[in-house]
Amino acid sequence: MALAVMGAVAVPAAAAPLPGGLGPCLPGDCPAVYPPVGNGPIAGRDDNINVFVGNDFRVRGSAAEAEGKVVALGDFDMEKAPGVSSLYNVGVAGVGSRVPPSPGTDWLTTGGAVRIASGQRLDAEAGVVRHAGPATGTIIGRNVLDANAARPYERLRDELAVASRCYAHGADGQGRAATGTARNTVAETLFTGDGTSRLQVFNVDFDLVGRDGGQQGVRFVNIPPEATVLVNLTGGARVINTFSGTIADDTPLNRLRERLLWNFPDATTVELKGTGQFQGSVLAGNRAGETTVTLPGINGRFLTTGSLTHTSAATGGGGQEIHAYPFKGDLPDCAPPRGNVTVVKKDAPSGNLLAGARFQLWRETNDAAGLQTAGDGRDTPVGAVCTTDARGECRSAVEPGTYYWQETRPPAGYPAPTTTVFGPLTLTTANAAQGVSATVTNTKAADPTGTIHLVKQNAKTKRPLQGAVFELWRETNGRTGLQATGTQPDRRVGAGCATDRQGRCTFPNQPLGTYYLRETAVPEGYVMPKTPVSGPYALTAANAAAGVKVTLKNTPGEPGKGPKK
Repeated sequence: MALAVMGAVAVPAAAAPLPGGLGPCLPGDCPAVYPPVGNGPIAGRDDNINVFVGNDFRVRGSAAEAEGKVVALGDFDMEKAPGVSSLYNVGVAGVGSRVPPSPGTDWLTTGGAVRIASGQRLDAEAGVVRHAGPATGTIIGRNVLDANAARPYERLRDELAVASRCYAHGADGQGRAATGTARNTVAETLFTGDGTSRLQVFNVDFDLVGRDGGQQGVRFVNIPPEATVLVNLTGGARVINTFSGTIADDTPLNRLRERLLWNFPDATTVELKGTGQFQGSVLAGNRAGETTVTLPGINGRFLTTGSLTHTSAATGGGGQEIHAYPFKGDLPDCAPPRGNVTVVKKDAPSGNLLAGARFQLWRETNDAAGLQTAGDGRDTPVGAVCTTDARGECRSAVEPGTYYWQETRPPAGYPAPTTTVFGPLTLTTANAAQGVSATVTNTKAADPTGTIHLVKQNAKTKRPLQGAVFELWRETNGRTGLQATGTQPDRRVGAGCATDRQGRCTFPNQPLGTYYLRETAVPEGYVMPKTPVSGPYALTAANAAAGVKVTLKNTPGEPGKGPKK
């Protein structure tokens, strides 16, 4: 005889559903009341997951069907025993709740292969079998190869594992206080509630088995109407061997079904066997766990982060089925604390904050060092691309994990940086309140410049003239022509330049813009032009590399100090 003693009564500060939206019916066409197990007409449509397997889903023995939407992150492997029915149904069951997924939706999804033994058939009827690995054998229904088939569901494995441990051991790992007692009298395990709490918690560290491991009954008493019942079965290996539960919903146990969760947070092996129609949803949280089901019926959500073998007892019997029923209970709020993962973009020389940079946040999920953004084994993008705001920030409130920011486009006027991935940034429960941040910089490309090349020539002979003096002015006041004086003159650039023996003056490294040349002195024997200002000359991005070439001429005049040329 085993007895689990009731601890201090503790009402959770907050209540929550199963993680990831699992549990309730997802339209489809959800029935107001689920019918008992039967073979009547279709009673509604539920597009939520009814069976989730974090590793491999194996069909063995003479197991018959898994009603509802099925997701396995590993392989789906069907190899039933010789001489039994060669068929296994997913999605719709001949006898069940009769609430299958909507036609044309995914009824079976795998992150690995689908292997159906020779001479056997997997029947998804009006649904889709979507698989990331190869499919072999006979599959009834639409067969879709999709390398990313299971990607939308990958996060559920970790979320369920965390929740399972939290339900049993508390968020701090110190244990979940019970509100009632569980007593194994050999003939049955009797769960006695406190009669008042909306969440009835039972902590069980023994198997639900009778004498010599045989079958026994399961009974709940003193449970308030509409209360959720959470049974935490702790320990490295757990067995339930029961005859309790019926097809007709005419027993107290059946009536608890949609608010009853059997939670195995630690077990590496779980056995669910006997002759009963087992009532309630099952959560197995050990990622390395192996669950074997030989019960004739499981009536509720079946969620394991490990592997599942659906089979029949070695002593005979067949037709084992998982039936689709929702879980509507309110559980302890075990959502992990969220924190901000932030990136701040700055200009490298000045430290000024930069708006307009685009970043994608990624979560480390493939266990490979660094960020992988392509291929089947890539890490997981989080949310949409973010554009830095006026504070130069992108931030995302996320659960604990390891993250990377990837710069997908620099701010306007900046080239792409050499390094575009920043991280890893590790958010933990300890630093979630503060968050984690990376500050990254861009260096603005130098503004393009160009050169104004001046050649001075004799107007008649076109020979180069040495000694002509020029000033360069930049158009800065927005008025047509050069204004060298007055209240708002244009801006003179640098010192003057005298033409050399080849008649050349060069004004290098000038920013793009509009310029004028003003001649202030002519070579001896030449006449100052009537208009000593020439231009405008435009330096643009298109001509900056070659520069602007200007040829100006002087006309010989009266003899001056030097000989006439």
